[in-house]
Amino acid sequence: MRSLDIAATGMLAQQRNVEVVSNNLANMNTTAYMRRRSEFHDLLYQNLRRVGSTSSDTGTVVPSGVQLGLGVKLAAVYRIHEQGNLAATDNTFDLAIQGQGFFQIALPNGDTAYTRDGTFQLNAQGLIVTHDGFTLQPGLTIPNNAVDVTVNGSGEVLARIEGQVALTNVGQIQTAVFPNASGLEARGDNLLLETPASGAATTGNPSAVGFGSILQGFLETSNVNAVEEISNLISAQRAYEMNSKVIQTSDEMMGTLTALR
Repeated sequence: MRSLDIAATGMLAQQRNVEVVSNNLANMNTTAYMRRRSEFHDLLYQNLRRVGSTSSDTGTVVPSGVQLGLGVKLAAVYRIHEQGNLAATDNTFDLAIQGQGFFQIALPNGDTAYTRDGTFQLNAQGLIVTHDGFTLQPGLTIPNNAVDVTVNGSGEVLARIEGQVALTNVGQIQTAVFPNASGLEARGDNLLLETPASGAATTGNPSAVGFGSILQGFLETSNVNAVEEISNLISAQRAYEMNSKVIQTSDEMMGTLTALR
């Protein structure tokens, strides 16, 4: 009975759906986490009577035919790029992007990763780095005698040097945008990598046309909606149970056949 295999694909699909939902819920408090959404496609169809075929030698056409579906598959897991809430931290090197764009991070292997997690700190050399010590690009060094640092909406980093009245511009933060941000590959640690699907990065100054502005002393929270995710979880559970019921019913029907004498 095809229903056994069809229902099995349904159970597997809902299992994957629950895994996506559980990852969203697990990252509710992850800075700048972007929730994921499962997308399903139906599988191939078996034509027992092909639609559009002729049913007589006079040219009459079958209007609908007989097509039996063979189940479902997980086609993609989309990353939803919605702006999360902005939480005030009052930390000098906590930065949030309001609008489009990603911070550029230099990896130890020479590659560039991208993130919206603006939790930055200073290392021993005064460079602005991530919590793993990876440098924010382009590299910006804060002078040792700086008593205060200001990052404006355009990404200019201004330091107040001890004994000086005027602010000193120590560098310019640039952000990157992509033609298809959903095509970026997640590598963990809140970092994303460029892929052929994402297209090449376009870099520019924050607040320019097409680029979001920077807010100092804020962090972007995840865009996970707990109520929506719980609703999705319940829906996936019900679908899983119904597919298991199909398997149980199909097994009982096969048992009826084998009991015939």
